[in-house]
Formats: sequence, structure tokens, C-alpha cells
Amino acid sequence: MKTQQVLVFLLVMAFGSLTAKAQDAKEIVNKANDLLRGQSSESVMTMKIIRPKWERTLQFKSWSKGTEYSLIYVLAPAKEKGQVFLKRGKEIWNWVPSIERMIKIPPSMMMQSWMGSDLTNDDLVKESSIVEDYNHKIIGEEKINGYNCYKIEMIPKEDAAVVWGKIITWISKEHYYTLKNEYYDEDGYLINEETLSKIKKMGDRTLPTYFEMVPVDKKGHKTTMEFNNVKFDMPIKDSFFSIQNMKRVH
Repeated sequence: MKTQQVLVFLLVMAFGSLTAKAQDAKEIVNKANDLLRGQSSESVMTMKIIRPKWERTLQFKSWSKGTEYSLIYVLAPAKEKGQVFLKRGKEIWNWVPSIERMIKIPPSMMMQSWMGSDLTNDDLVKESSIVEDYNHKIIGEEKINGYNCYKIEMIPKEDAAVVWGKIITWISKEHYYTLKNEYYDEDGYLINEETLSKIKKMGDRTLPTYFEMVPVDKKGHKTTMEFNNVKFDMPIKDSFFSIQNMKRVH
């Protein structure tokens, strides 16, 4: 009887430990995600698309609220200025003023390039929630740029409408800075590597302000994004993120 009690106790302890680790991993990802997104945000960013024979620079303003709402307004170059991308729930829309056309982006296009960059439509509007749509597991610890980091594997839940088969993220133990991400397809092949750096004060917090996305199988291809400025957690009405507002926002 005593042996059985010991076995039951050990099983309970082991299960509890595994559950705690799973919760810890999700909590770490949630804190890192909240640092970068906040409850709401308004930012101006500069994107550089780098190719072996040319470079292109874009600037855009973006607003977000939670994981449900996101709106992006292209500021430059002049040819694309005024284009707007809106995400409401699972729906994504693109307003193209030059042809006065509103385009609904279907789920099948979420993996396509955004504005010719190495980021996908999904990357820009964050259609999927890395907190809710994935199962999280701490798989190790590593040092990135002098920061001791948790190495966390994120596998999508069975019913999640996500584009990646797996994401591995490195998050600093102190401050919860996301410093590196690896994106894998459904067959387990590494597609993109993302690094985050230039940690500085922005608004009410300190966070990485420079993002570099590199497709592993395309030599000389790279896309960078940098925060010019950003404000967090200010009030934005849900109605701001409307199809009607896409034509008015600037």
C-alpha cells in the first residue's frame, strides 16, 4: 500500500511539474507578446526590402488593438502611398486608392509576400495569435546577444488557422525581450529566420525596435523593419477599424 501511495504521489508530482512548465512557457510568450503589442498601439515604421541587385524602402503607420484589430496605412513611397490594410477578426481587407478598389484577402493568400517583402500578409497583420493558437514548450536555454533566453517551441493547435507548422522563439529571462524567431513549414523545414535588436525606450516601455527577416533559401534576400516611434495602450474605438474608415485614415 505504501509503495502504491509513493507511486501515485510521484505521478501527481510529475504531472504537476509538466503542467507548470506548459503554463510557464505560455505565460512567457504572452508577456513577450504584450511587450511588443500592448493592449493597443500606434506606430510609424520604416521597412527596407533588400535584394541582390536592388533595395526598396517603405514607411507606414499602423494601429492595433488586442489580437482582433489591426490597420496599416502606407506613407511612402509615393506610388503606394494611401494603401490601407485592415484586419478585423479573421477578415483582411486592402484598400487601393489608385484604382479605388477594396480587395478582400482570402486565407489562401496569407502566406503571400506583403508589398514585395520577405514578410507575409500574416506576419504584418498578425492574423494568428501566437498565445492562443499554439501549444508552448520550453525546450532549452541559450544566450542571445548577451541575454540569457528561454528557447520555446510553439506547435499550432489542431483546429488553429495558422500558416506555420512550427515556430521556435528565444525570449530573454529578464524583461521578456523576443530576440529571435525561427519559422518552419508543415514539413518541418526552416523557412525564415527573424532577429530582433536595438533595444531602447519607446513610449512607456523598453523593447527591441529593429527586426530583420531572412529567408534561409534565398541568398541576398532580407527585409528589415524599424520603429520610428510608437505609443502603447491608448484608447482606440473598435469603430476605428472599419472598412469605411480605411478610405479616411491618414
